[in-house]
Amino acid sequence: MKSRTRNFGKSYQTQDFWPSFTDVMSNVAMLLFFLMLLAYIQSILTGRQLAFQEAELEKTRVFLSQLNAELDVSKIELGASKAELDASRLELESASVDLNQLKQRLEDARWTLMGMEDEIEQKEEALKILEAEREQAQAEIQEGRKRLEQSKLEIEAQQGVIASSNEELGSLRVKLSDIAVLRVSVLEKVSKSIETEIGKYTDSGEERVAIGPNANIVINETLLFDYASAVVKDEAKQLLDQLAIAFERLLDDPETREYIDYVSIEGHTDSAGSAGYNRSLSAERAVSVVNYMMESNPALEAKYAPYFGTGGFSKFRPLELGDDAESRAKNRRIEISIVVKDENIRGMIEDFLGDAPQ
Repeated sequence: MKSRTRNFGKSYQTQDFWPSFTDVMSNVAMLLFFLMLLAYIQSILTGRQLAFQEAELEKTRVFLSQLNAELDVSKIELGASKAELDASRLELESASVDLNQLKQRLEDARWTLMGMEDEIEQKEEALKILEAEREQAQAEIQEGRKRLEQSKLEIEAQQGVIASSNEELGSLRVKLSDIAVLRVSVLEKVSKSIETEIGKYTDSGEERVAIGPNANIVINETLLFDYASAVVKDEAKQLLDQLAIAFERLLDDPETREYIDYVSIEGHTDSAGSAGYNRSLSAERAVSVVNYMMESNPALEAKYAPYFGTGGFSKFRPLELGDDAESRAKNRRIEISIVVKDENIRGMIEDFLGDAPQ
């Protein structure tokens, strides 16, 4: 073409272009053949690929059918799920209300719990205090038990001491009882001695001597003295003579004499007259009795005069409280009592206390 263009304005000259055309056509044919061959090969390949793709497509269609079926099922399930979701939403809305209420309750419970925690802390502190007190109490109880055991041992020891002391006290009581019996027995011996020598009753039937309620020898005043007199009557002298002899015999016994402090001669009057007069009269009568006994039995005075004492009690120790003649007669009397030595009794007690375990 370029050649043609370049030669277009020149004079026409016939040229031989057939071989070139043939070559061109040959090349075009070859190109077409080659293109057809490529198209054929491509067709074959495309057919195979198409068959494969159709198979795959069929598989895909089957798979899509399955997916559609599953999709339908899923749609149904989705619808059910939506229904459930709607129900769940309603429940959630209701639950939301309940949740708000629950939150409020939880808030209230939290405050309550905080209060309870404070209370628990206080109670724990109180419990710690109680535990400390309990431990202290247990220690005190333990110490108390130890002291109790010690006390039991001491009590057992004291019981032994008490038992021993009771035995000694019993022995002391026996001795003291013996002394009391001795006091009465001495007076009874004196009374029996008089009764044996001169008889128990006077010619008028009156009892010469008697043991009174206080364990003293009682001699009726009418047997010894005239009314308002302190002079011993003659008929009473025999009685006093025997009384002096009896006391000498008793005091001659060293075992009896050991416990006798003195023999008390006491005068008593009735309520008639003044107290001063009766005091003098009662004292004078007691002195008259002792004096006569000492004169009647000089041996008694020589050996045992320090053992005799007198006293006047006027009207202040009556045997009878009445103011009649019989009562006044009983109140006018001479009483003889034995006074036991205090030092002997004290000696017994000191011996008892000295022997007692400390």
